[in-house]
Amino acid sequence: MPTAVAAKTPKQPSKKSAATPAAVPTAMQPLLQARSQLVGFNASAFPYRGFLPGTTKPFLDARDGGKRGHTSLRGDVFWETTTYSDRRSLLYLPPGFDAQKPVLIVLYLHGQGATLERDVMVRQGVPRQIAESQRNMALVAPQLAVDAADSSAGNFWKPGHFAAYLDESAERLMRLHGDRNAGRQFNAAPVVIVAYSGGYLSAAYALDRGGAGHRIKGVILMDALYGEEEKFAAWIAARRRQAFLLSAFTESTRDENATLQGLLQKRRVPFGRTLPASLSPGTVAFVSCGGLDMHGDFVTNAWRPDPLQHALSKIPGYANRGRQGA
Repeated sequence: MPTAVAAKTPKQPSKKSAATPAAVPTAMQPLLQARSQLVGFNASAFPYRGFLPGTTKPFLDARDGGKRGHTSLRGDVFWETTTYSDRRSLLYLPPGFDAQKPVLIVLYLHGQGATLERDVMVRQGVPRQIAESQRNMALVAPQLAVDAADSSAGNFWKPGHFAAYLDESAERLMRLHGDRNAGRQFNAAPVVIVAYSGGYLSAAYALDRGGAGHRIKGVILMDALYGEEEKFAAWIAARRRQAFLLSAFTESTRDENATLQGLLQKRRVPFGRTLPASLSPGTVAFVSCGGLDMHGDFVTNAWRPDPLQHALSKIPGYANRGRQGA
């Protein structure tokens, strides 16, 4: 009889060969449809429990029982629970957005008497205008004072808070996009600040002490220069080779725009008084658009219909011919 042969134990694979291969990231595809979300932020503009800038006066200076409120410059009292407690921001990615291409973040600061749903989304059509600009842009719009005649900047008054807000925006946009590989693009994306009307105050302090000056590619003021001209002048004078400034205005802010032009002349910063062909680095332009009656609808009808879409389309380097529409 043949000698019995012991069955051989199969050779065990080494730990190296047994390890699960590292997942290979799949190529990110352009978005077929727009994606939007209203989401609460930790680094929101409000609630704000600090002081008014440069003073020891609390922002919440009014009391009624257990309620706290803020007295506006006009003497109106706005209560924290209804006006200064909304932590939400609007996030929007247009159809055709491609995270593999250069990305630009548009930070939109609404004016007085506004809500994200009624005004930014619907009446002013900011997401739609971004989609129609045919640029690879992501929108972030914080809720400031809710539906109130107040321009307070809240936490954007605090040094470094704007940078923290941008950091959180990148994470939130990555989640909205749905692919973690998009996070790197959002974290590194330059930012264009668009301020309408009362949004000027948050914009000015973001430029002055926000801690993210290296990321700001440009500022678009939509009849928004109601003060803080020195902060805008100092910023563009320091960043004139890296950034642009466009201020379009009505009679409502004509004097302030003249003051800013004078400050730029003293700093020998050249500027134009017509709409430029391109909003490229180094461009500084002022565009007069008409009378006070235009102010309320300025975001949708200024030097032309849908002026925000037109201005954004002039920013070079972010063309995206993906699917359009909102």
